[in-house]
Amino acid sequence: MTGETVHQEKDYDAIQRFFIRPFFLSLTIGIPFCIFKLLFGLTAFRTGTQGFVILGVVVILWACLDLLMNIGRSVFDLAGRPAPFDYCTIAQVGRLLHRPMVFLAIDTLLSFLIICTMLWSGWITRLSPLESYLWYGATTLNLVSLSLVSLYNEVRKG
Repeated sequence: MTGETVHQEKDYDAIQRFFIRPFFLSLTIGIPFCIFKLLFGLTAFRTGTQGFVILGVVVILWACLDLLMNIGRSVFDLAGRPAPFDYCTIAQVGRLLHRPMVFLAIDTLLSFLIICTMLWSGWITRLSPLESYLWYGATTLNLVSLSLVSLYNEVRKG
């Protein structure tokens, strides 16, 4: 976790501490976002149009680097050590500028724009069956975890 959090981790109960662990955040947010980016990049690449091919390659590289960073954060977390890097490349730039959460929010916005582009452009229909299952899995993991965290926090409020 970065230094921009409002609450101290000691103020949280065991379930809340699990929800803010890098392993949980990577598994339920970071890795699904990497899958969305990767599938968007592959789809853009497959168009064969020069501009989209270049965009696709850039997004594929971005997604793969972010995936490695999220996996790395999880490994460090499971080993009980803080990671020397952030969840994604954009947040890492933010870390260098002492604003990782702002840049992580930018990455989140870009990821949501990628999801919307895939849906509204119709490119979602170009995914292979395996790719579609990856998309469904990423979506399910992301949305269900968000709902569980929200539900838990509301129930806890009493």
